[in-house]
Amino acid sequence: MRASRFFISTLKEAPSEAEIVSHKLMMRAGMIKRLGSGIYTYMPMGLRVIRKVEAIVREEMNRAGAIELLMPVVQPAELWQETGRWDKMGPELMRVKDRHGRDFAIQPTSEEVVTDVVRTEIKSYRQLPVNFYHIQTKFRDERRPRFGLMRGREFTMKDAYSFDRDAEGLQRSYQVMFDAYVNIFTRFGLQFRAVAADNGAIGGSGSHEFHVIADTGEDALVYCPNSDYAANMEAAEAVAPAVPRAAAAQPMTKTPTPGKARCEDVAKLLGVPLTQTVKSLVLMVEKEEDGKVTKQAWLLLLRGDHELNEVKAAKVPGLANFRFASEAEIVEWFGTPPGYLGPIGTKKPISVVADRTVAAMSDFICGANEVDFHLTGVNWGRDLPEPAVFDLRNVVEGDASPDGKGALAIQRGIEVGHVFQLGTRYSEDMKATFLDENGKPQLLQMGCYGIGITRILGAAIEQNFDERGIIWPASLAPFEIVLCPMGYDRNEAVRAEADRLYGELTAAGIDVILDDRGERPGVMFADWELIGVPHRIVIGDRGLKEGKLEYQGRRDTEATAVAMGDAVAFVKAKLAA
Repeated sequence: MRASRFFISTLKEAPSEAEIVSHKLMMRAGMIKRLGSGIYTYMPMGLRVIRKVEAIVREEMNRAGAIELLMPVVQPAELWQETGRWDKMGPELMRVKDRHGRDFAIQPTSEEVVTDVVRTEIKSYRQLPVNFYHIQTKFRDERRPRFGLMRGREFTMKDAYSFDRDAEGLQRSYQVMFDAYVNIFTRFGLQFRAVAADNGAIGGSGSHEFHVIADTGEDALVYCPNSDYAANMEAAEAVAPAVPRAAAAQPMTKTPTPGKARCEDVAKLLGVPLTQTVKSLVLMVEKEEDGKVTKQAWLLLLRGDHELNEVKAAKVPGLANFRFASEAEIVEWFGTPPGYLGPIGTKKPISVVADRTVAAMSDFICGANEVDFHLTGVNWGRDLPEPAVFDLRNVVEGDASPDGKGALAIQRGIEVGHVFQLGTRYSEDMKATFLDENGKPQLLQMGCYGIGITRILGAAIEQNFDERGIIWPASLAPFEIVLCPMGYDRNEAVRAEADRLYGELTAAGIDVILDDRGERPGVMFADWELIGVPHRIVIGDRGLKEGKLEYQGRRDTEATAVAMGDAVAFVKAKLAA
């Protein structure tokens, strides 16, 4: 590719709406152009990167035995209604009507459509297993689209769906896809980590997320440096304290704490560690029976320095559809506003659930259900009944690893892939069955595997950039190498050598761009450093007289002289490394 025949539109400054590094750099490098909120045009430079991402994904999916098809962007509402997701997805699901008033969804994912395909095409166990995938536009009506391609409304995703005859087959298909994902992200040249995850709105049993490691990542990844244990914050288990609960050593006492509504303030006032306090969180669950709505208050207890994990809370039996209580509801059940709540002496009956850590505490401090007072020296069994105990909290760095092999560490990551074991979540709702060896119908076992194709671009940049611009891994870069001739438009020797080298690199199958625009060196270098091409060769009149060219990698601080005749072999070696 010659730069004069390509479209290059770099900017010195990022538009004001660009918030994070990847968004700013992609806008400045002319890779994307904003059309509307969360909707972008992929410009030629950015599209080249997207196509390279897609090529790697296709190669590895095909190698893993998946079969490509293409499912529509617009899907009939009837399919989504079969699984209940037409209502469950809420406003993120973009809904439209055709001229006849019929409802359709602009797909955010394709579980329903692929299950419909399979239930009409797969009849016998002899046709299993099968795995279909496609790379297709998706749309999710994000409440607050931001960060460019990182949280856009329209995006490109690869989603694959496996179908098996039994749970053992699903496990095998899942492992094949997990391994394919490892190969994909390794080929991308990115630092990544696979972590156990919660299934969320997709449903099913087990799942893993794939995260690109980046300090700017939105997600906290929990792992054990001494083992293979890894999970996202939502799914990371906080194990119960290994030390048994100590015996009560203090009497329960109602203690004045005027104006101290926060655990931190109470601990400071009383001169005790924050870890001796217990915070109270009130949740409400509403049930409708015979047209009448009833409400039940739940009190969740966490140690003062810990934070509630809402995903874990929703898994407590009876709390699947909880919401946080209003202040009026708190006063109704506890007789006091927030800040002085506790499990003893509530105004109305409540359900108490204690985090594992709280259940192991003795002589702890909690609210007295009276303004300006807390109870000190509170003990389970003596002062209040033993609670229901669940893992309710986010883990913190230094917690014991659930596998018993050391302490947990936390790093930031950007989710770019997710694999799910769905089981019969969709096949049961949609009556997708096959006939087994005995001619009896059995539900298909299903897996789901997604990669955010366009999101990869933002994640890769968040991991690889400097003050000059993007630093693409060679496998994702819009071009692998750029040739920068000094005075291409006015120096015949430079032009001849640049054309010769361009021809040789092209013939060798190397993705090269020749900057034949005749720009000044500073402009050329600034453009290609911003765009992030990983390798650069400068061709200048002085070097040619010495029989040398000048090579510099995007991360290199200095250039390296290379003999003209060795340049192609040199570049091949760099790319192979």
